Amino acid sequence: SVAGVLVCLLEYPRSKRQKGSTMERCGQKYLTAVVKVFGPLTRNYYIRAILHAALAVPAGFLLSTILGTVCLAIASGIYLLAAVRGEEWRPIEQKPREPLHKVETIKQPPSNPPPRPPADARKKQPAEAGG
Repeated sequence: SVAGVLVCLLEYPRSKRQKGSTMERCGQKYLTAVVKVFGPLTRNYYIRAILHAALAVPAGFLLSTILGTVCLAIASGIYLLAAVRGEEWRPIEQKPREPLHKVETIKQPPSNPPPRPPADARKKQPAEAGG
């Protein structure tokens, strides 16, 4: 049970993506501070892969914990693959908020109505639908 709490505390804070933006989880900033305190022990994905693999070994001896063992083994493999690709956990820093300004999306309303089919084509459609 202590191992489960450790894994949850380690896994809850999301890492910042290399490209694009990352949504922070609710209450993540508090756990991010805890993860940052341990430095390279929690940032390095090689260490996380070893930790997950080590936690999976004792759980594999009981039939009731086999599903957790499989999940930890898969997580270990994913972390190992990410580490080989050069990824590491990076905290999400809050950007200073810029003052909101109203952006005009439409500068002028359209001056012409939308295009319509010719009048004789509009008359033929109800006749074809009727039979």
